Order: sequence, then structure tokens, then C-alpha cells
Amino acid sequence: MSESMEQKLSQAMAELEAVQNAVAHAEGELSRATATVRSRDRVVEATVGPQGELTGLKFLDGKHQSMTGPQLAASILEAADEGRAQMARKVMDMFAPLAQGSGGATGVRGVDIDWERAFGSAFDGGPGSGMRRSAGDRLRDEIHEDADDTLPRGR
Repeated sequence: MSESMEQKLSQAMAELEAVQNAVAHAEGELSRATATVRSRDRVVEATVGPQGELTGLKFLDGKHQSMTGPQLAASILEAADEGRAQMARKVMDMFAPLAQGSGGATGVRGVDIDWERAFGSAFDGGPGSGMRRSAGDRLRDEIHEDADDTLPRGR
């Protein structure tokens, strides 16, 4: 093997090892990561783990006692969905540098990550794209529409 080829192989192996180390570091950081979010109405606080799983749920200040079931469900879903979205952004922020490798002279490129496949239900698309409308928002809209239907007409 020529010296030039050996240098390229050595450089590619060093890049691969650096990527493996970066992935291991990111996985270690994320294994301990959580996101804690309150619903907009400040009734519910949800904590979400690194894989988007709900790990904690608190009802704040007894406000939930005066809510209907659908209203409380909407608050829970809203907080949980936002927590999942925050965790998806944390994961993307940790792994984005690995996905943006240029390849350089060795031809080794960054990891190709399908963000939509990884976070489809929690996050829409890649960095900088907008959030999907949450189930909590949809349910809250339905609750408000139903409440309007029960108001007396013509007043």
C-alpha cells in the first residue's frame, strides 16, 4: 500500500474513532437528560425522559380539582407533548454536529439521521422547523368550541 493510501486510511480510522467517542459521549449525556414543562394554564408539570417517555407528572396548586376531565387531559397532553419536543431538540442538538461532517479528503462523512423518522410524533422535521400542533391544542380547541355551543344564543 502506498504511503498516501496508508495516511488516508489512518486519518479515516482516526475520524471514525472520534465519531464513535462523540456518539458515546452524547449517549451518556442524554441517558441522564430530562425536560420538565408546565402547561400554559400552569395546572400540570410533566417530566419527560431521554426517549420521550413520561417520567413524572405533578398537579400544581390543586387547580386541577376544578377542571373537567377533558380540560385536565388537554393540560396533561400539552405539557407532555412540549416535554417530548424539548427532548427531541436536545437529542438533535447533541447529534447534529455528527450529522454535518464534510468528509474532507478521506471521504468519511457525517452520520445521515432521519429526524422525521426518529421524532415524527414529537418533532416535525429538522432543526429550525416548526412544531406540529399538539394533541393538547387540538383537544383544547374542541373544549372551547363545545363550551361555545352551550352558551345561550341571542344574548
